[in-house]
Amino acid sequence: MNFYILTLFPQMVEEGLNTSIIGRASKEGIVRIETVNIRDYSANKHHKVDDYPYGGGAGMLMQAQPVYDAWQAVTKRIGKKPRCIYVTPQGSVFQQQKAKELAQEEDLILLCGHYEGIDERVLEEIVTDYLSIGDYVLTGGELAAMVMVDAISRMVPGVLSNEESGMAESFEGNLLEYPQYSRPEEWRGKKVPQVLLSGHHKNIEEWRRQQSVLRTRERRPDLLKNANLTREEQELLRESFTKKN
Repeated sequence: MNFYILTLFPQMVEEGLNTSIIGRASKEGIVRIETVNIRDYSANKHHKVDDYPYGGGAGMLMQAQPVYDAWQAVTKRIGKKPRCIYVTPQGSVFQQQKAKELAQEEDLILLCGHYEGIDERVLEEIVTDYLSIGDYVLTGGELAAMVMVDAISRMVPGVLSNEESGMAESFEGNLLEYPQYSRPEEWRGKKVPQVLLSGHHKNIEEWRRQQSVLRTRERRPDLLKNANLTREEQELLRESFTKKN
């Protein structure tokens, strides 16, 4: 899978994505991450890419032409116009299901804004998806783009060394991941749940599922409305609610 990140700060993105799992996947050629410096497409001798917004207002706005030329350079080189994601707090919230969906693409362009944003005209020309990582404002889209690349890459076959790792994580089936434990068996007086030491895989799976349901109710109850729960799990929730109250 190929990511093309249009940015004013390519070094920031490169340094953030060249380590750990994503860095390894990139070195192995499973994913390819290319940064495109929008400043390189400025017609200004000082590589200026911003100007004052019409109508007044605070701050500067990224101009349309350098952004368009950077996008066009990518699309011409790869011979098609892939989905182009504008990373913006005005977009719909990026979630796990969207990461899965985007991981099916062969190529993705991510556009990072800066200053007060980007001239609306070029967004209308090139953007296919408006996505946000949350209801807050960052100084630029680079950090959000890195978050998205990380989450999407994890869904690409071969990126995770253990394929099950991507299938039993938080938000799978609209449930949070169950609690996990490692050695030693007892730490500061707290013991590993006995079921995890039993070696009984069916009991372990059942325990983990129950813990996922309970943890979701405790920390993200909003997710449960779309979770596919059995009658036993619904009863478990009712019992836990009664005990808590």
